[in-house]
Amino acid sequence: MSAELQRRAQSLLDGVPVPMLAVDAHARTIAANAAARLLLGDDLLDRPFVTILRHPGVVQAVDWVLAPDRHPAPARPEGLSAAPGCAVLRAHLGVDGRNIMAEITVAPLSLLIGRGASIAILDRSVADEAEQVRRDFVANVSHELKTPLTAMLGFIETLRGPAREDARARDRFLDIMEREAGRMNRLISDLLSLSRVQAEERRRPSEMLDLAGLLRSVLATMEPRARAAGVVLRTEGLDGRVMVPGDADQLTQVFQNLIENGLKYGGSGGLLEVVLRRINHEPQLRGPGWAVEIADHGEGIDEIHLPRLTERFYRVDTHRSREQGGTGLGLAIVKHIISRHRGRLRIESVRGKGSRFSVVLPEDMRRG
Repeated sequence: MSAELQRRAQSLLDGVPVPMLAVDAHARTIAANAAARLLLGDDLLDRPFVTILRHPGVVQAVDWVLAPDRHPAPARPEGLSAAPGCAVLRAHLGVDGRNIMAEITVAPLSLLIGRGASIAILDRSVADEAEQVRRDFVANVSHELKTPLTAMLGFIETLRGPAREDARARDRFLDIMEREAGRMNRLISDLLSLSRVQAEERRRPSEMLDLAGLLRSVLATMEPRARAAGVVLRTEGLDGRVMVPGDADQLTQVFQNLIENGLKYGGSGGLLEVVLRRINHEPQLRGPGWAVEIADHGEGIDEIHLPRLTERFYRVDTHRSREQGGTGLGLAIVKHIISRHRGRLRIESVRGKGSRFSVVLPEDMRRG
C-alpha cells in the first residue's frame, strides 16, 4: 500500500476516540490511532495483525471481512448488530497485564483508501462492572427490605389469628414490628442520603467551617450514648478554631457515623479517642491538611475485611450489625462525602487491639 493511502488511513483513524487499527489486504497493520497505541503499545505498524491481538475470534472476523468468499463468517453475539459486510463480537483481551471485556467491530476500509479492514476496540469493562454493581445493589436493597417485611407480615397474620386475644403476645409482636419498621425507615433514609451525596460529589464545598467546633458539637451530642455504653471520650487538639472548606451538615454526618461505630463496635475497650492534628504536607492532597483520627481499643477488625469496609451493604458481622441497627450503608456514605471534600479516608485495625479511622481534609480546597 502506498504512503499516500497509509496517510489517508491514519487520518481517518485519528478522528476516532476509541482504540482503532487499520490493516491492508494481507492483514498487516497500516495505521493505529493514539488510543490504540495507548492500549496496545507503540510498536503496531507493519506487523501481522495476528501478532497484535491473538484472539482467534478477532482474527477470524478480520479474515472474513478481508476475504468473505474464503473464510466462514464469525458468529454474532446475541444483542449486537452490525452493518452488512462487518463483523462484531465480544472478547476477553489480555492487555498490559490485565483482562478487559471488549466489543470489537471489524469493517471494510473505504474504497477511497484501499482494500483492507478497520478494527475498533471498545472497552466494555467499566460499563459491565457498573451494571454488575447496579444488579448487586438492587438485590441487596430487595433483600434488606424483604427480610423485615416478611417478619412483619407474619406477625400481622398471627395477630389476626391465634394471638388475637393474647395481650402479652400482642405487645411482644408489636414491639418487634416497631423495631423492624424502624430498621426499614433507617435503610430508606440512608439510601436517600447516599443518593444525595453521590449527586453532589462533583461539586466541591465552597463554605468555610470551624472543624474543631464541629467536632466539639458532635462529641457533645454523642456524650450521653458514650456514658450509656460505659465509654470514656478522650479528645486532643480540639481547642480553638480550625477553618477548612466544607459542608457542615455532611461532615457532621461523617463524624457522627464514625464515632457511633466506635461506640458500637469498639466500646468494649472502654475508651474512644478523637484527635485533630495538622499535617504540614499531605502528598495525596498536594498540600497541607487536617487529620481527624477516631480510635477505639475494642475487638478490632480482621485485615481481610479492611479493603471492603466502605462497600455498600458490606458487613464484617452481619448478625451483630443488624442487631445494632446498622444498614450497611454508613461507611459508603462517609466515603462519598469525604470524596466530595477531596479528602482521604484511612482505616487501620489490628484484631484484638482496636481500630483507627482517619479523615484527612485539605486545608485549601484549591489543592485538594
